[in-house]
Amino acid sequence: MAKQSLGDLPDLNVWLALLNANHPHHAAAKHYWEEAAAARIAFCRITMLGLLRLSTNKVVMGGAPYSTEEAWQAYQATAALPEVSFMTEPQGIDALMQEHSSAPTFRNADWTDTYLAAFAQLAGLRLVSFDKGFANYQGLAWLPLAASLV
Repeated sequence: MAKQSLGDLPDLNVWLALLNANHPHHAAAKHYWEEAAAARIAFCRITMLGLLRLSTNKVVMGGAPYSTEEAWQAYQATAALPEVSFMTEPQGIDALMQEHSSAPTFRNADWTDTYLAAFAQLAGLRLVSFDKGFANYQGLAWLPLAASLV
């Protein structure tokens, strides 16, 4: 039985699209934030580190990467919003990750998604992502975002 959602855990692809106005999914991410987001929105260590890492990547940021200082400023400004919090890892995450990674649909590229799915489930959060692979996680409260609003 899934826990009632206490908020949202956006995947890294959502955070990046929100942060970068030139991102191809920016409009869809902004629509989620303004129209469909829960009252509480969480970062976890994986999404925080991913945002810092990828926002400083030239290719990911379309040739205009943030400096290290700008990446920290962007993360800190977002994390300081009243609806945003940083959540620590819930108890039992290793066991649930092991369970998810034993599913027949699991691929070696799924480790981070498996972590995020387990984190969201144990913390009672709805996972929000453009990644359709989260449909494979049993019992996950998941909001799939479409790349286009059309």
